[in-house]
Amino acid sequence: MDLGVRWKLHGDGKVPAPGAVVRPDERLTWPRTIGLGAQHVVAMFGASFVAPVLMGLDPNLAIMMSGVATVIFLLATRGRVPSYLGCSLSFVGVAAVIRASGGDSATVTGAVFVVGVLLFVVGLAVQKFGARIIHAAMPPIVTGAVVMLIGFNLAPVTASTYWPTDQWTALLVMLFTGLAVVCLRGFWSRIAIFLGLIFGYAVSWLFDQVFGKIHSTNGGTTAVDHWRLDLSGVGKADWIGLPSFHAPSFQWSAILVALPVIIALIAENAGHVKAVGEMTGDNLDGKLGTAISADGVASMLSTAVGGPPNTTYSENIGVMAATRVYSTAAYWAAAGFALLFGVCPKFGAIVAAIPGGVLGGITVILYGMIGLLGAQIWINAKVDLRNPLNLVPAAAGIIIGVGNVSLKFTDTFSLSGIALGTIVVITGYHALRAMAPAHLKQQEPLLDQGTSTYDKTKDGDGQSANS
Repeated sequence: MDLGVRWKLHGDGKVPAPGAVVRPDERLTWPRTIGLGAQHVVAMFGASFVAPVLMGLDPNLAIMMSGVATVIFLLATRGRVPSYLGCSLSFVGVAAVIRASGGDSATVTGAVFVVGVLLFVVGLAVQKFGARIIHAAMPPIVTGAVVMLIGFNLAPVTASTYWPTDQWTALLVMLFTGLAVVCLRGFWSRIAIFLGLIFGYAVSWLFDQVFGKIHSTNGGTTAVDHWRLDLSGVGKADWIGLPSFHAPSFQWSAILVALPVIIALIAENAGHVKAVGEMTGDNLDGKLGTAISADGVASMLSTAVGGPPNTTYSENIGVMAATRVYSTAAYWAAAGFALLFGVCPKFGAIVAAIPGGVLGGITVILYGMIGLLGAQIWINAKVDLRNPLNLVPAAAGIIIGVGNVSLKFTDTFSLSGIALGTIVVITGYHALRAMAPAHLKQQEPLLDQGTSTYDKTKDGDGQSANS
């Protein structure tokens, strides 16, 4: 069985020839390949550092399981789809909602585990029936609206939790990160979040030296005197050790909050598979179902031991575009580095020490970017918001999600925020479509441009995408 773990040496093994690319089944010399793997780890650092911290999960375990998830993905796709699987930011809002209602880390991972199971099933269905089933349930207007409300639902977390911890550090970090995203080029722009974190650490340390302790909230509701950057836990942490594991627990209320995120994960996978296919020149349409299923399995395994869910990372796709090296060998190297970081508690202590003000500056941009990805889906699919069939359900669902509107059914069960907003968008769109006049029922493109060729072409193995 070909598992995609054999690579041919590309040219002289040093650099791609002019106009050429290093294909997934090729590699450069091993020292260069390992160096590229380290570069992929750096590229995913920013989001993979921040996400587990924001979700209240162990960053060491998150990094370790991202390595395991990447290995699972590469084996499942047999080395055809070079991609790194890191901690998904789409679940940050879900974790915040679950914890606000009294849930703990086990409740969070239990809810996300169920999403992983459903994602795996969706992948199998796509392999069997093709991407038309995605389009039937989630046209672009629905997908974009759900992704948007998931991102913008996080705004109160930044405004009430992180930013007030140290508003001036937050402002400087926001400005620096924004400049890094816009002004830097190539690889450096891909790690702008990581650079923002480093800048924030430096500013927090400098402010501590110049101004002393700050009086503000520090992870609680009462203002206290505290250092902006407290590295006392780093000195106490061991160099080598296993991260903390815990089993998931399952609550229906938490599961209902988490389920809408599956729409964002499907959209991410579809877009990433198409992007990789365009860069490598391979038709990877037939691999979408496999990629979705692999993502589901990886998330199930991670959350089963207490880690966060995983998804394909656009940061690493950007690294491939910049270097023209699409070798999956580099991703195996990156997975190895992630596993090593995962067994270094001192590394996790450094991540856990991220000052609240730094998180405030980064999340202002990060959460907004997550929400605006929904708008990008609309733009790519040329969704017409002048059509009331599109406008009404999206408008209602987004306001419910962002405003955290609640609908109470009984004393012990209610729907609100992300869950209620998603239900309103999906059911509202399909109900209105069933009753709308014919001239409003315009033919919409599939989930995104990445799925437009499904069921019409053959995959790289020469089989129909439906087979």
